[in-house]
Amino acid sequence: MSLTLRTVSREQHLAYIQSLPSASHCQVPAWADVKNEWRSESLGWFDERTGEMVGAGLVLYRQLPKVKRYLAYLPEGPVINWYAPNLDEWLRPMLDHLKQHGAFSVKMGPPVVIRRWDAAAIKKGIQDQDVKRLRDIEATHIEPRAFEVADKLRRMGWQQGEDGGAGFGDVQPRYVFQVPLEGRSLEDVHKSFNQLWRRNIKKADKAGVQVVQGDMANPYDLDEWQRLYEITAERDRFRPRPKAYFQRMWNVLNAEDPQRMRLYFAEHEGERISAATMLVVGGHVWYSYGASANHKREVRPSNAMQWRMLQDAYALGASVYDLRGISDSLDENDHLFGLIQFKVGTGGQAAEYLGEWDFPLNKLLHKALDMYMSRR
Repeated sequence: MSLTLRTVSREQHLAYIQSLPSASHCQVPAWADVKNEWRSESLGWFDERTGEMVGAGLVLYRQLPKVKRYLAYLPEGPVINWYAPNLDEWLRPMLDHLKQHGAFSVKMGPPVVIRRWDAAAIKKGIQDQDVKRLRDIEATHIEPRAFEVADKLRRMGWQQGEDGGAGFGDVQPRYVFQVPLEGRSLEDVHKSFNQLWRRNIKKADKAGVQVVQGDMANPYDLDEWQRLYEITAERDRFRPRPKAYFQRMWNVLNAEDPQRMRLYFAEHEGERISAATMLVVGGHVWYSYGASANHKREVRPSNAMQWRMLQDAYALGASVYDLRGISDSLDENDHLFGLIQFKVGTGGQAAEYLGEWDFPLNKLLHKALDMYMSRR
């Protein structure tokens, strides 16, 4: 297949994404409006023979201070045939195009899974004192083609981003936790939860926890979301995003597709004690942000809310419910260990992606950016 690459309209980009079973929420055109501090461009790959669009990519451009040069970033993209034997013919025109548009460096995140570990394998690893990381456990499934992709990228001059083994060094997480839904009944999904999860769902039900959908276009719902989110940020020691960010995210994503983003609250005795956002692109559904109060944890609102979101994802015809990032640490003393422990209770799978890759188009500026980022 001979390929040509050019800038496409948002409408063309969206139509292509909608023609696929799924793609990352970071690769829909509206994601550019969420990240409005970056300049953006939609790219399209075309089969020269038929004129048909066969790939797409959302590029975000971040300008270097004081110079008209840009870092070009394709989060969890581009959306192309990563297993194509002629991968160079897909990526070389992209690099040439981005260089012409002032990019000094390109960062991308191939949506390619290398390994998967099922819940039973992870549970066994947690119980083994010698096992400290996911990668110390034998994977339940390995994708040999993913290693071929990595080899091709290295030969082309792409450099793999450093993640320090934690899976959070990349801008997007390298390790995620997913619950497969395709070909399963809801009863199968519920049965695969561990005993603690099933007990907690029952406990929440017995305590009268109600899970309801909210609407960030409603000022009260938006304020309640932000209140719970800021409590969580203080408790977990991270810097919260401003309310305007979530308002914008809601408005632009749902303007593109009314099903794109959802908001959930868990209520107990009329009080909202937990909240979460959900994103939908085709058959892939993500639990995106979570928030909770410091009290009433004993009524297990988070378990009730996840179960409701899973059921809704299933009703939408999703093939996977994605709980997003985890660390690959299985050390009980690691502050991120609780994350994998909570998610593994769903009976799903941990997945390792190829991670993010950089191509320095200008080695000097790329090195300067690296030094700047390491000092932050």
